[in-house]
Order: sequence, then C-alpha cells, then structure tokens
Amino acid sequence: MANSAQGELRGGIDLGGTKIEAIIVDDANTVLGIARIPTPTTGGPSDVATAMAGVIQQAALAASVEVARLAGIGVGSPGTVDRQAGSVSGARNLPGWTGSFPLAAKLEALLGRPVAVGNDVEVATNAEHVLGAGKPYDSLLGVFWGTGIGGGIVLERKLWLGRGGAGEIGHTVIRQNGRRCTCGRRGCLEAYAGRAAMEIRARKLHEGGMHTDLFEIMSQHGHDRLTSGIWQRAIESGDKLAHKLVDRAVSALGAGIASAVNLLEVEAVIIGGGLGVRFGHPYVERIAAEMRPHLFVDDRPPPVHLAGLGDLGGALGAALEAPRRGPALTAISGRLDG
Repeated sequence: MANSAQGELRGGIDLGGTKIEAIIVDDANTVLGIARIPTPTTGGPSDVATAMAGVIQQAALAASVEVARLAGIGVGSPGTVDRQAGSVSGARNLPGWTGSFPLAAKLEALLGRPVAVGNDVEVATNAEHVLGAGKPYDSLLGVFWGTGIGGGIVLERKLWLGRGGAGEIGHTVIRQNGRRCTCGRRGCLEAYAGRAAMEIRARKLHEGGMHTDLFEIMSQHGHDRLTSGIWQRAIESGDKLAHKLVDRAVSALGAGIASAVNLLEVEAVIIGGGLGVRFGHPYVERIAAEMRPHLFVDDRPPPVHLAGLGDLGGALGAALEAPRRGPALTAISGRLDG
C-alpha cells in the first residue's frame, strides 16, 4: 500500500463473523494500509476488542504510520449499536456477545484514539452510497449476504437509522413457523440464506448421510468454519449439497428483498457481503430474477448492483464514521446532500 499519506489520517475496522479487517485512509479515502485476521471463535467481547486493536495496529504498520497519528477510528460492528454510547448489543454471530458491551470505550482505552461505532451493514451501505455503486441514487437498499443477512437503507440521500436497529432485513419473516434462525426466532430470511445457518444445515444433512465435499475443503484450507471461499470452491466443483443450499439461499433472498422493495420503493438494490462479493455478478443477476415474481410493481423492477467497493466496503464505511480533528464529514451525520 502507498505510504504517502496526505492530510488527516483515519482508521476503519470492519468486524465480521469470520474476519476482522482494518484500513488506514487519508482525506481522499485512499487506502494506505490494510490488515485482516480471523475473528476469534472463543472468549467474549473483550477478546474481540483486543483482536480489533491488534489488527488496526497492523494496518498502521502497513501504512508506515503510528496509530497515535490517526485523527480517529471508526468501527462497523454486527448487532444493535447505540452510537451515542458506543456500545454494541446482541452481536450473536460473535463469541459470547449476548449482552451490551462498551466497544468504543474499550478500543479507546487500548489505542488512545477517539472511536466511533456504527452498525456494520449500515456503514457499508453508507460507503456504497458515498463512494460506490449507490452514488447515482437518492434511495437504495443495501443487502449484505455473509455470516448473516444484513441490510442498510438510504432514503432521500440520508442513511435511515430508525431507533438504532433499522435495516435488519435478515430478520424479516419469509415463512411463518419456518426454520429456526440463529437469532432464536423462526422463519427469518437469515435462517435460509445466512452463511452460519447454511453451515448448520449442511452439517446436519452431512451427518444424516448426504455426501458433500464442503468439510473436506474446509479441512484442506485449515479453516474451522465454512467461509465464503469454501462455498465458492464447492459450487465450482459441482458439489450437490452446496448447490442445493446456495440455490435455496438465492430464492429466499429474492423473496425477502422484493418484500422490502415493495415496502420502501427504493430506486436501487446493492448486493454485498462475503458471499455476495465472492459469487459476484452472476449471482446478483440470479437474485434479481428471484425478486421479480414477488415485486408488486413488476413492470419496473429496481436495478440490482454488485457492491462497487467489494470486500473493502465495510472498512471504508467504518473509516467514514471515524472522528475527525477538522469539520465533520457530512456523511457521518447522515446529511448526504451531494
């Protein structure tokens, strides 16, 4: 990465279910350094925060700067975020994270820099709107297909936060009394399309005698979870169980996204997340096709785009949230007027 930083430097940390990614950016949002590590699978929120502090230090090293030089650090985290308090609650895809944890305060104590925390998918949606595939639109729905199914909403060029939990498309019900979701409820979109739920289903079917190479591929690559890359390799090798579960996920995504479009009538849909980015344009087109039978205004479906920022969308969105020494970026407050 380049080390010729200009102006104020900021850090961004994307906390995901399988990886933690951190970047250092300059005033132009140019990425100067990047680092990523696997998300801890044991311990609790404090252990995750310690890992996050370590990865932003690695990113700073890659950018040839000291963490102390950063104006601030932004974080995109799963779960329900209290932005004012800097706390995160109910991040169920992370180890031991069932209650509320003061993530911003913990990171500030570890790193000595001001920290702002936003929901991971909300900040990634904001990044797509400010910097990526959503720039042309006044309204959009961001859907991030990964460990879970996250959503973000932009209305009238403003990120819609609701009361703090807006955009949880993964927990909209697509089947009454349906499959148990990792959130504990039944019939959620995430129960059919989230990577964690897909893995639970794959293990159950494999243990019941259904053949799959998913877990052999996982072992060969030294993982203990079915990452997006493992699903892609299994699909490319023609694994029947992988195809069955991914096809079911695509169908569920089509129904869930179409229902959200029927409610909000947004101008566009952006598909991101680990699986969304990994599978790319062909699967975005498949999701768009699965949406059409469920759209009420079916003669003018909204365009469906692949996330333009790729894997870096979450970290760039987090960096946009970072506190600044100078005037606040208008995007941070949601006043997206240009």
